[in-house]
Amino acid sequence: MRFLQSATVAPILLLCASNLFMTTAWYGHLKFPRLSMPYAVLVSWGIALVEYSLAVPANRIGYGAYSAAQLKTIQEVITLVIFSGFSVFILGEALNWRTVLGFCLIAAGAFLIFQSK
Repeated sequence: MRFLQSATVAPILLLCASNLFMTTAWYGHLKFPRLSMPYAVLVSWGIALVEYSLAVPANRIGYGAYSAAQLKTIQEVITLVIFSGFSVFILGEALNWRTVLGFCLIAAGAFLIFQSK
């Protein structure tokens, strides 16, 4: 289990967890259109607090093993993967080829970031 505590693995796991919360905070209220805007904002802020409680340690632990640009890139790739699943399975939206191609281009940019060392 020491592997899970390493400065290279722990940030990725924490960023995955934080992105689950952030995606829910940003887009979960769309499933409940009758929810009042102030209530949706308050609930989203509460969920986002959990996200920040995971993201800040992820970046603190990972900085040094990864550069700041690499940590941001990891976070963005995780966000795209989690958002894709969320939009398909929770919001019921299909991914079209343009969306998939766009995400692939972003992944290509992520590849370039990691080649810069």
